[in-house]
Amino acid sequence: MKYEKLAKDIIANVGGKDNVNSLTHCVTRLRFKLKDESKANTEVLKNMDGIVTVIKSGGQYQVVIGNHVPDVYADVVAIGGFAEAASDSEEKMSPFNKFIDIISGVFQPVLGVLCATGMIKGLNAILLATGLLADTDSTYVILNAIGDCLFNFFPIFLGFTAAKKFKLNQFTGMAIGAAMVYPSITALAGTTVTFFGIPVMMPSSSYQSTVIPIILAVFIASIVEKFLKKIIPDVVKTFLVPFFTLLIVVPLTFMAIGPVSTYASNLLGTVTTGIYNFSPVVAGVFIGAFWQVFVMFGLHWGLVPIAMNNIAVLGYDPVVAASMAVCFAQTGVVLAILMKTKNKKLKSLCIPAAISEFFGVTEPAIYGITLPRKKPFILSCIGGAVTGGILGIFGSKIYMIGGMGVFAIPTFMGAEGFDSSVLGMCIASIAGLAVGFILMMFSKLSEEDMQEENTTKNKEVLVNKEILVSPLKGDVVALSEVKDAAFSSGALGKGVAITPVEGKVFAPADGTLTTLFPTSHALGITTDKGAEILIHVGMDTVQLEGKYFTPKVKQGEKIKKGQLLLEFDINAISKAGFSTVTPVIVTNSDNYLDVVETDNKKASYNENLLTVVV
Repeated sequence: MKYEKLAKDIIANVGGKDNVNSLTHCVTRLRFKLKDESKANTEVLKNMDGIVTVIKSGGQYQVVIGNHVPDVYADVVAIGGFAEAASDSEEKMSPFNKFIDIISGVFQPVLGVLCATGMIKGLNAILLATGLLADTDSTYVILNAIGDCLFNFFPIFLGFTAAKKFKLNQFTGMAIGAAMVYPSITALAGTTVTFFGIPVMMPSSSYQSTVIPIILAVFIASIVEKFLKKIIPDVVKTFLVPFFTLLIVVPLTFMAIGPVSTYASNLLGTVTTGIYNFSPVVAGVFIGAFWQVFVMFGLHWGLVPIAMNNIAVLGYDPVVAASMAVCFAQTGVVLAILMKTKNKKLKSLCIPAAISEFFGVTEPAIYGITLPRKKPFILSCIGGAVTGGILGIFGSKIYMIGGMGVFAIPTFMGAEGFDSSVLGMCIASIAGLAVGFILMMFSKLSEEDMQEENTTKNKEVLVNKEILVSPLKGDVVALSEVKDAAFSSGALGKGVAITPVEGKVFAPADGTLTTLFPTSHALGITTDKGAEILIHVGMDTVQLEGKYFTPKVKQGEKIKKGQLLLEFDINAISKAGFSTVTPVIVTNSDNYLDVVETDNKKASYNENLLTVVV
């Protein structure tokens, strides 16, 4: 996360995440609704690098950030675990980038557990391969349950995270995932059933380790839920919205997603077998290059029945064999990223991901590291193509369905033991590791990945701003309360008004007195940084024609912050029947990201009054 430390500091100083009722953001500000504003360390936040100022207005605790507020907001939400709210605008992305954003967003919350379970699967495989455990031992069974729990019930986990991404009720998302891996549904794999007389062709394999079907189902559910919320009365929404959402989406998932995935898998199997019969090398390159993509969409199941049939009939299979070394190409890419990156969090993800990949569990690397960065994923596919081509050249075959990664090597041993099949797998594994590593080492990582974590004192978080101090002493009044439509509507610009207790006006910043009205009741100032300030003493005081006003500077004169500009007689103006409330506004507010007013109720000379965010 680019703004991780800043986000943590903000959460800590608004009173902690338990003190936050809700969080949204606008163009420049994080807008908190706090349970107890007294718990917030306002002065600490105001003086923090990366924060312009803090104001309390309209029941909101507003932390002004600047034009990079969406990035800070995203990190605050991720670290605090807050529910995301809609922002003023969303970044426009291409369909491919949107797909990557969805996939990485869905997997981000489960990456830690994904890496952990993958490592436990690898550990259990080592214990089994070395003979320290047998697959009938209770220790092995328990470890296997820990390692396999996420993968066997993947749709439930992804149903929760995808629901959060698509703004669906998260328990509805979990229910959809649970239905997809329900034991009696899993037992129907490869059969055709009916739903109220409508034929439903179940996929040839279960949904247990699939990714795309649950994400697509939750996306459809989010649309259905949004529609239902509009038409179902509030009094029964709590149970009728999820009732109809599940009743519509789950059967639709089995009727549409199941058949589509089955057809696609069968087509892939037919095409791949045809390519292999034409050229084992071409087939190997094709399978190796796209295997990870097939796994993402669950299409690899179209090749598994072919492999099982080949082993049963021929005693071996060369098709799925071409995919067995792909994980080493991904490992090489991740190891290169581990060496290149300075980002501590990315490093912490690379280590367990590389360990998992070594044992054939590639999901942590794909969804947590390479796919979100796009180029590393493409490079891993290129490395995979190399491994598949080498396996095709050697005519390598698997003689059983067995382990993955390094534990796949024994599956290449037939009656002759260590033959060309095993040699091809060993060479392909080493080549994949080397190609992936070299390609990534000669490729650039993003600036974010090359930066160390926890560095908020850098140019990215510093914001350009100008502080305008109070030109008067008195009570601060919201501009909307001024009894003049031109000022209260904001038509003349953003700012505040002051009811003065002393008849003096001082310069709010260094600049030039560009306008001094002939009646001396109003001043126009252009600061050295370009802000245009209007100070209008009283309402309708132009009618006094300069009476009771004594200017101390001339129009066009250079002025310094704190310099006396004007004196006026408060009592005389009031006795003449005029209000002395004085708007202080930035007339060129539209040129700036924001103009932030003080949250103090009283103003004094040289105290901060307005912050202009450039």
